[in-house]
Amino acid sequence: MTHETNGTSTIPARTDAAASVVTRVDPGRPRASRRQWLALAVLMLPVLLVSVDNTVLSFALPAIARDLGPTGAQQLWIIDAYPLVLAALLVAMGSAGDRFGRRRMLLIGSVGFALVSIAAAFAPTAEALIVARAALGFFGAMLMPSTLSLLRTVFADREQRRLAIAIWASGFAAGSALGPIVGGVLLEHFHWGSVFLLAVPVLVPLVVLVPLLIPESRDPAPGPIDVPSILLSFAAMGAVVYGIKHVATEGIDVVGVAAVLAGAALAIWFVRRQLRAATPMLDMRLFRQGSFGGGVLVNLLSVIALVGFLFFVSQHLQLIAGLSPVQAGLALTPGLVAMIAAGLSVVPIARRVHPRVLVPSAVALSAAGYLVIALTAGDGVAGVAIAFVLLGIGIGVAETVSNELILSSAPPAKAGAASAVSETAYELGAVLGTAVLGSILAAWYRTAIELPAELTAGQADAARETLAGAMALAETLPASVGAELAASAATAFGGGVTVTAFIGMLLMVAAGVVAATTLNEPRGAASE
Repeated sequence: MTHETNGTSTIPARTDAAASVVTRVDPGRPRASRRQWLALAVLMLPVLLVSVDNTVLSFALPAIARDLGPTGAQQLWIIDAYPLVLAALLVAMGSAGDRFGRRRMLLIGSVGFALVSIAAAFAPTAEALIVARAALGFFGAMLMPSTLSLLRTVFADREQRRLAIAIWASGFAAGSALGPIVGGVLLEHFHWGSVFLLAVPVLVPLVVLVPLLIPESRDPAPGPIDVPSILLSFAAMGAVVYGIKHVATEGIDVVGVAAVLAGAALAIWFVRRQLRAATPMLDMRLFRQGSFGGGVLVNLLSVIALVGFLFFVSQHLQLIAGLSPVQAGLALTPGLVAMIAAGLSVVPIARRVHPRVLVPSAVALSAAGYLVIALTAGDGVAGVAIAFVLLGIGIGVAETVSNELILSSAPPAKAGAASAVSETAYELGAVLGTAVLGSILAAWYRTAIELPAELTAGQADAARETLAGAMALAETLPASVGAELAASAATAFGGGVTVTAFIGMLLMVAAGVVAATTLNEPRGAASE
């Protein structure tokens, strides 16, 4: 192993899977320089962009539905194609960065992401938009692996690292919440394709500043690129998500169940392959540490709850409450502010309160937010805003604390793998947020809607497919028939929101139980 000498101490040179710079850590725990903070600021650009893209289409979906006419399943794939591909390739792209250069991968990903965003903005069909979203996931996976691992590499002082992680987590959470708000502002004045063109002005400064602030780095002895593991992880997640969507649209049948079981089998195969490999693509042994595995699971459940909430609330505010995209986005602004403030303000609190107490207390607020939605079926803009504030506070605190524990639990040599796992949990949570909660809502809606007898077979299919389809159809029908259809669609959707909200509340309760039973201060953290 290569070593570096620093004063009187000798330490290993950093060669982990996503380190962007080589740092020297002495017993004095050196403080980060201004250049390192600037590097963090630059790397927040892809974090914001990738997280915004997870949810920006929530508010654009009604406009896309009116323009491209996607089916209910296609609507879900338009949302999910991006985070699914992104989650499946994060670890693989981190490994490619080790071999070919992390800064190089970051720059290639930035240019590719910008070009595909332009193509997505002008997609002529739903199928073309799904393909473009998948391509965005491919290039997005090149952007992410170097961001979170940089914090473990650069910020040797734990207090500074905790603050940096709070900024990272707040940026990711803020991007997820900003998606609908930014989308609302753009949709008020421009075509729905404008939500994709947003990537271009964000990535231009990244391409300019990354070569100036972040040195190139690569692993001098990288492990092999494990193509079978990449294909296994991708196939496992794809099969599970497809199975869930199929059950939601077609009901429980052999195809849906077989897809879920096949995905589970492939996931088990992937885990076994990693455990047997001399240089695994993903070191599964990290999960043996309670604070690591528990932190990842808390992140996963939190993002499922957040993205699922935004999926149905964005439709409710626009299609039922009748708000414009900007008004709907502004209704969620207090929750966004609360999420960011909670993530940053928890940094000094985390020094004094044990994570087994702090995180369960926080996610209890998120569960209360979902309970507000469940009891009101989302009626009233004020109720939705209050619920999102409660949800945002809990998730802001939970993500900051759990991410810091994930990185602190992993040894320095595993910081890259730890960051890739954490980011994969984020993206997989984004997939499952719409795949699970969105599919449950869609299935309830199709079952519960009562259609006027005057509708033709084609009109009935369109109204039953999506809420947007029913509301658009209602505007073209005679007044009495249209009003009956709109009221029935709103009632069916509200019932689905109630059921989905109760499930979201249970997810947050589960996150609290996981946190209370697994989150410990990592060994050696006290000395830091």
